[in-house]
Amino acid sequence: MNDPLGKLSTWNESSHFCKWSGVICGVRHQRVVELDLHDAQLDGSLSPYAGNLSFLRIINLRNNSLSHTIPPELGRLFRLRELDFSYNTLTGEIQLTFLAALIYENLMSATTILMLLGFTKNNLVGQIPSSFGNLSSLSMIYGGRNNLIGSIPDTLKNLNKLEQLAFGENNLTGTVPPFIYNVSSLTILSLPVNRIHGTLPLDLGFTLPNLEILRFEINQLSGPVPPSVSNASNLVSLRIFSNKFTGKVPSLSRLTKLQKLEIDDNMLGTGEDNDLNFLYTLANKTNLQYVVISDNNLGGELPELLSNFSTKLRKIGFGRNQIRGTIPTEIGNLVNLVALGLETNQLTGNIPSSIVKLQSLGAFYLNGNKLSGTIPSSVGNMSSLETVNLRLNHLQGSIPSSLGNCKHLLSVALSQNNLTGRIPKEMFSISSLALYLVLAENELTGSRPLEVGQLVNLAVLDVSNNKLSGEIPGTLGNCEVLENLYLEENFFQGTIPSSLSSLRSISYLDLSYNNLSGQIPNYLSDLKLEYLDLSYNELEGEVPVQGVFKNASATSIMGNKQLCGGIPEFNLTRCSATNTTKSKFSSKFKLIAAITSGILGAIILTCVLLFCYLRKKKGTSGPISQSSFIVPFLQVTYEDLLKATNRFSSETLIGTGSFGSVYRGVLEPDGVVVAVKAPKPCQNINCMFEY
Repeated sequence: MNDPLGKLSTWNESSHFCKWSGVICGVRHQRVVELDLHDAQLDGSLSPYAGNLSFLRIINLRNNSLSHTIPPELGRLFRLRELDFSYNTLTGEIQLTFLAALIYENLMSATTILMLLGFTKNNLVGQIPSSFGNLSSLSMIYGGRNNLIGSIPDTLKNLNKLEQLAFGENNLTGTVPPFIYNVSSLTILSLPVNRIHGTLPLDLGFTLPNLEILRFEINQLSGPVPPSVSNASNLVSLRIFSNKFTGKVPSLSRLTKLQKLEIDDNMLGTGEDNDLNFLYTLANKTNLQYVVISDNNLGGELPELLSNFSTKLRKIGFGRNQIRGTIPTEIGNLVNLVALGLETNQLTGNIPSSIVKLQSLGAFYLNGNKLSGTIPSSVGNMSSLETVNLRLNHLQGSIPSSLGNCKHLLSVALSQNNLTGRIPKEMFSISSLALYLVLAENELTGSRPLEVGQLVNLAVLDVSNNKLSGEIPGTLGNCEVLENLYLEENFFQGTIPSSLSSLRSISYLDLSYNNLSGQIPNYLSDLKLEYLDLSYNELEGEVPVQGVFKNASATSIMGNKQLCGGIPEFNLTRCSATNTTKSKFSSKFKLIAAITSGILGAIILTCVLLFCYLRKKKGTSGPISQSSFIVPFLQVTYEDLLKATNRFSSETLIGTGSFGSVYRGVLEPDGVVVAVKAPKPCQNINCMFEY
């Protein structure tokens, strides 16, 4: 057996076995009565020799990595009271040989004494053995998180001392046997994540008055929530979400110990104003921590008495209902909230400024309502925020730069509002953003700040459907883990930056409906793109045929009139040698032509000035021969002009005009003084391509 923590290091002959780690002996007989090796990280199988420890009362091997099957020899332990194999990797069926022997030994003794049987989170298969019903002293059964099938056996009705029954996260089917609801000693009834159907009895609160935990979440139960549930006044946790319950939520006024109420994802409520009346019965419940009622049909307005909810309240989940009205300012009194979900309702009005009092808030969901006004700038003081989702409202004004103070943000969604102004550069300095930054479908303007390159952990960036302009920032290439990038329907121009080749995780890239020009970069063929949209730009040249470009359904290039080539499905013209060469060399050619034209213009202008100078000299010094006229022009090169004007330095500048600048120069070796006019230089890349 593998023993990484050394728990079994004392198990040797140098010391008495009663001093071994995890072994507890009886005082009178020095016989082993308890074997406790929980959380020891033991790896291996359980020895069948454990069945020889006839005085053993407790076996606790919880939370190890034990595998294989339960030795049937353990059936000889007739004094066993507690047997806990939970959180291991035991396999096979719940061994009937082991249980049969154990039951037989118990029946042969004066009384059956096994009280706890735990095998939670293993890999056990098969049905719940009907022989469990013969263990008459059994009070606790923990069999959750296995692969058990079938229904709960009727034989369990013999367990009249049963207090805790837990078989969650299996594949149990059928209905809950009616006798279960008559075991008045039950404190825990936990059967979540199965396929159990049927209804809960209306008198459940009366027949199970000692119930503390009721868990039926993620099953197929239907009908009303029992109105008698409030009679189970010891109830701490009521979790029945993800079923098919209907009708009104009953009063919960007597549940003074309630901590968790999770009834979401059902069909409760009718959209009427009184659907939320049960919330009034939760006021002043000082232990309440979770109230989750989302994904129902609950109507009405949020009561102002939210301020009377427990200050221990940590989670409010009211999303995806039909809740109307405004958000009460009193919500700011729930200072320990870590999650507030009011999304996808019909809320109106402003976001109350009192929200800033929720200094522990991590998850903030108000999306999908009809909220108006501005985003409070004080939201930047909520330093614990991790998720902010305000999308799909009617919010106006600018994005508060103070959001940059929220250094724990993982995701921000402000899309589909009426936000204006520039994107604050502070938004791009939140290095913690790892999930998404979604600002789409607003009226945002200006160019993208270079600071966007600081979002090195971001997976999704969406600024589509705005009025952003300028070039796509090359710093985007620093966002190497970016998976989805949406820049469509803006006014971006220039070429697709080469730095995007660093986006090795990118799978979805949309640059459509902009003013991008130049060629399609070949590196896009090398990226692991699942979808690429370059449509409706001004791109030109040959379309690649590798990578994502091999799949016409995954690539959109329509609306670029000067593209050619590509796979046949694109229906583009073939690229001729002329347009291929042009698209490949046009930029360089135009740049060279512009520079050459400037140089020639300067030389010609200098020659003209020199000619004028010589003509003037002829009038004072006599005739000039043809040879003396030609030679000076042949000897004036651009290099001569650079030397004459000290490389067109500011010291030789005579003056400037709308067409260029004039420099004073001295030609070598004769010392001839000339005036050189240079064309006005290009101020941007566009003038280099003018003819």
